[in-house]
Amino acid sequence: MMGKEKDSMLQSAHDAFEGMVREYGLLDREVSVLVKTLSAEEAIGTPGRRDFPITLGRERVVEAEFLGVKAHAFTDSPCEFVGTLQGIIDLPLLTNGQRAMYIAVMNAVLRHLDIIESTLHCRDEEPEKCAAEVSSFIKTKFGSIRIGLVGLNPAIAERLSQDFGSGNMRITDLNSLNIGSTKFGVEIWDGGSETERLVKDSDLVILTGTTFVNDTFDAIWSLIDKYEKEYLVFGVTAAGISETMSLHRICPYGRK
Repeated sequence: MMGKEKDSMLQSAHDAFEGMVREYGLLDREVSVLVKTLSAEEAIGTPGRRDFPITLGRERVVEAEFLGVKAHAFTDSPCEFVGTLQGIIDLPLLTNGQRAMYIAVMNAVLRHLDIIESTLHCRDEEPEKCAAEVSSFIKTKFGSIRIGLVGLNPAIAERLSQDFGSGNMRITDLNSLNIGSTKFGVEIWDGGSETERLVKDSDLVILTGTTFVNDTFDAIWSLIDKYEKEYLVFGVTAAGISETMSLHRICPYGRK
């Protein structure tokens, strides 16, 4: 008899979150939850650089609001939901859009409960400051190491390439416009086929929280575990899941 298939990290977080919601008696309440699509300017303001995926129109931020508290999640498939928290709990997590809505709502509810703090994306010049702090944290904690970046965040990629050397950087992305190009002295590999190579070649793997939305996190996580690598998850999308599942996350300028 085959054993039960291990739950995904998102499903495990979902189960833990549902338990919290039941504990606080929120499932049976009529709660309005709104998820709306934000423009680039609404989401991150006007950063000095214009090469973030959201400013180029390839990603959007969905914003969930729960009892006056707002939270963000990134997705390439934005959609909206108005209903009860029970409706979100019962939502099938089959598409990027559904997962983004669910994750944004989880972040908003956990922020409302004071379980997490920063759930809104940083704005204006803060992404550049974030990149500097991420790089400084890595240097202090790990020293001079080889870094694998899963998901091309241009500010973080550029700063890490400068501080650690492009030869010590590996980057994968799923955007076909980026794959095969060279950014900051580093060739961008195909995240669909080269992630294992990135993990093997790196001492530390940094992965974006949108890997939960596009359903690639578990495959990456299994490689991190297989090759016994250090890791960090970055960004506001992963706020609730990281807290719920005790994952190492960094997000210096996430806003409340």
